[in-house]
Amino acid sequence: MSELATERLDPDAGGVARAVAVLRACGRVAFPTETVYGLGADAREGTAVAGIYSAKGRPSFNPLIAHVADIAMAQRYVLWSDLADRVAQAFWPGPLTLVLPLRADAGISPLVTAGLSTLAVRVPAHPLAQELLRAFDGPLAAPSANPSGRISPTVPEHVLAGLDGAIESVLMGGPCEVGVESTILGLAPEPVLLRPGGLPAEALEALLGVLLEEGGSAEAPLAPGQLLSHYAPEAGLRMNATSAGEGEVLLGFGPVKGDMTLSASGDLHEAAAALFGALHALDGQGARVIAVAPIPETGLGRAINDRLRRAAAPR
Repeated sequence: MSELATERLDPDAGGVARAVAVLRACGRVAFPTETVYGLGADAREGTAVAGIYSAKGRPSFNPLIAHVADIAMAQRYVLWSDLADRVAQAFWPGPLTLVLPLRADAGISPLVTAGLSTLAVRVPAHPLAQELLRAFDGPLAAPSANPSGRISPTVPEHVLAGLDGAIESVLMGGPCEVGVESTILGLAPEPVLLRPGGLPAEALEALLGVLLEEGGSAEAPLAPGQLLSHYAPEAGLRMNATSAGEGEVLLGFGPVKGDMTLSASGDLHEAAAALFGALHALDGQGARVIAVAPIPETGLGRAINDRLRRAAAPR
């Protein structure tokens, strides 16, 4: 396959208009959300969605999230419920994905759902993502804009480091605020946590009045981000480290000082936003292993530890 000349699109009306033209021609556009950069293509066009899998080297049994502009657009593609409305009214737009039954007349490519009878759908909060979705007026399938299994991108330079020459364009929208992917909540029909993420599970549990069980598996994923090995640097990764061993670099948190730190004050929001950027930077130093300080298993720490466990898993 010949290499593409990946366009760098300005984050303005002209850049958005060019991105829409690329999408309508079944091309791929990397764009910022509040979580990470997504690699978007028309979720209704099989050829376009196949281009996402091809560029990323992503396994076809791993479903994708359809990004939409608002609740009304989501209702075109999934069977809505009172529970879905209650959750969406509280947390959309934002770092939350809902998995709901697919409408029979949705017109979504089966490649997006990986053959499942459900669709993962999200309304991102990032202003540029909103502008793009409203201008396109359709669903964008958009996993993270990086080679499959590798560290997710939180700035456009991360996207280009992995996919330059493999996709048509990147909307150069600056850094992502949240820094870890969306929380995924299954509602088909009972609530189940399919992936911890940028919305702490505790916030959902407070709204729903239940403790959320976790669902899905690496062998039979019901949502993105459930594969055992994911978000991985080239280097190995060791968790819960209080010092660096031979050949290691230390990624600190709170009282554990490192070669780089996620948050010197122990702030989990700061740590989540810094996580993937720090892994990219330390990986670029050529370390054999990245040792990561202990992270509390509460709030956004649950999402950070989920990403670290998958990054540390056998490949």
